[in-house]
Amino acid sequence: MFIQTEATPNPATMKFLPGKVVMEHGTADFRDPKSAAATSPLAARLFSVPGVSAVFLGYDFITVTNDGIDWQHMKPALLGAIMEHFLSGEPVMAGKVEASSDGAEFYEENDEAIVATIKELLDTRVRPAVAQDGGDITFRGFRDGTVYLNMKGACAGCPSSTATLKHGIQNLLRHFVPEVEQVEQIV
Repeated sequence: MFIQTEATPNPATMKFLPGKVVMEHGTADFRDPKSAAATSPLAARLFSVPGVSAVFLGYDFITVTNDGIDWQHMKPALLGAIMEHFLSGEPVMAGKVEASSDGAEFYEENDEAIVATIKELLDTRVRPAVAQDGGDITFRGFRDGTVYLNMKGACAGCPSSTATLKHGIQNLLRHFVPEVEQVEQIV
C-alpha cells in the first residue's frame, strides 16, 4: 500500500491519500480522541499518535492536524497507523454511518431559490477546490444578505481561511447571486 502525502495551506495540517475510498458518503470531523473512539477506529488509531489534535475524513483523503510538532517526526507514525488500519480490514467508521450534520440550516422560506443557487455554487465550484486542500465547507444559513458557512478539516483554523472566505467565496457568490452581501464563518 502506497500512501501519498500533501502539504495543505494550513501548516498545522497534512493531507494523506491512501489510494482508496475513505468515506463513501459525507465527511467526518473529529476534534478529540473521545469522539473518535466512539465512532471511528481509523480516527481513534490516528489520535493514538502523540501530537494529533484533529482528524478529518473525506471521500479519498484523511487530514491530520497537529499541535505544533514537526511533521518529520509525526509523519512516519501516521503513515504506519493509516497503513495498519487499512490492512487490518477494520471499518473506517463503526456502526451505521450517518452523514455529518452541522446543525439545522436557517433561511427564510422566500429565499429558497437563492439558497439553492448558493448551495449549487458551493457544491460545484467551492467544495471540490477546498477538498483538494484537505478540507470542506458546508452551508449553514442565509439571512439579510449574509451567507453563513462552516469550515472543516484543513480549513478549520487555517491562517488563509479568512482570505478564502472573504476574497474567494464571497466574491464568487456575489458575482452569481446579487443578493449576497457578505460571507461569514460559524462554528
